[in-house]
Formats: sequence, structure tokens, C-alpha cells
Amino acid sequence: MLSTTTSALPVLYSLQNCPYAMRARLALLLAQQKVQLRAISLKDKPAEMLLVSPKGTVPVLVMSNGEVIEESLDIMLWALKHHDPENLLYAHDEDKLTEMLEIIEENDVEFKPTLEKYKRAKRYHGNDLEACRLACEPFIQALEKRLTQHAFLMGATPSLLDIALLPFIRQFSRVNKAEFSHHRYANLRHWLRHHLQSRLFAKAMFKYPLWLDHHEQCILGE
Repeated sequence: MLSTTTSALPVLYSLQNCPYAMRARLALLLAQQKVQLRAISLKDKPAEMLLVSPKGTVPVLVMSNGEVIEESLDIMLWALKHHDPENLLYAHDEDKLTEMLEIIEENDVEFKPTLEKYKRAKRYHGNDLEACRLACEPFIQALEKRLTQHAFLMGATPSLLDIALLPFIRQFSRVNKAEFSHHRYANLRHWLRHHLQSRLFAKAMFKYPLWLDHHEQCILGE
């Protein structure tokens, strides 16, 4: 039986290594927003999740009042607009958020499909591996250039942009680790290492039991 306090928490359906779910978990942790986390498997999706979100992808955040947020960026913004102790939204400069959202859209709409082609070329030993890597380069090198100016993508402190892009840059770095060790990625490599070695990332990547196995109540943020 859930306590009243626990049952009032939003429910987050999440997949361990999905980059969209990862960035949602990171933002919820940074916003200090506790949620009931329900870890899922793509092969056996909970009927409860499909009922409120028939699209069948994660993350999905369900509020106690029944409101559903189905997109990772919307979950991030919902959490950080409620509480942003590290000023990830750069509230001191409204133009910064607009800029961040534009780059996140470029990541999600243009870079992500290119990255998927690069990953497939590596996985299936395609002869187009180098061409796929080169297709990723304009976006990657734009980030590298930003990091020549300051420690994080928007300035001297972390931002929404850093958190939103982190899971995708992590994927890029893992396609060809030897290639990513090249000097042309020096700043991005340092930036990535900083995030991956943080306590925040370790908490976001904690492996919870699958919810359908025992319906165990797990709280992200405790």
C-alpha cells in the first residue's frame, strides 16, 4: 500500500539507456523533483503506460491529477521551471533559453538520425562508416568550438543544453572510441568526462528493477 505522500508523486516510465529517458531523469534530479520511477522493457510495456500514452515510447511522466507529459524536453522544462537551483535555464538572460531550444531541436531532428546511421554502420560493419562519421561532424564540431570559449556549452556553468545533449554525445563517443580520442574532440572529450564521472550521472543511471516484475515502488531522487 503506497503512502499518501508517495502516491502523490508523479510517475515516470523510463528505459535505462534511452537517451531521451536519460536526459529526463537528469533534469528531474537537478530540479530535486521526486518521482515514482517505473523501469520498463521495450519487449513488455506496461498496459498502464500504453493506456495514458499509446505511442509506447519513453519517457512518459504522469501527474497525480492525470496530466501526461510525453516528450523528454517537456519533462525537463516542466521540472526546471518549477525549481532550478543551479540555474540551468539561464534565467538571467531570456535569449539564452531560446538559443538552447534551437540547438536541442537541431540535435533531436537532424543530428540524432545521423548518429543512428553512424551507429548502424559500426554495428553492421558498413563500408560507409567514415561517411557517416563525417555527416555527424558539423554538429559535433560546433559544440567543440563552443567549448573553446567556456567550460560548458552555454557558459561557465552547466545549462539545459548540456544536460539535453549529454546522452547523445555519450552515444557518439562510444561508436568508435579510438576515433573519439583524436585531438579534434579534445574539449568535448573533457566536457563528456566531467559529466560521466559526476555523482549526478551515477544517480541518473542507477539500474532499477523492472516495474512489471514485482510492481516495486522506486523513487528517483531519494
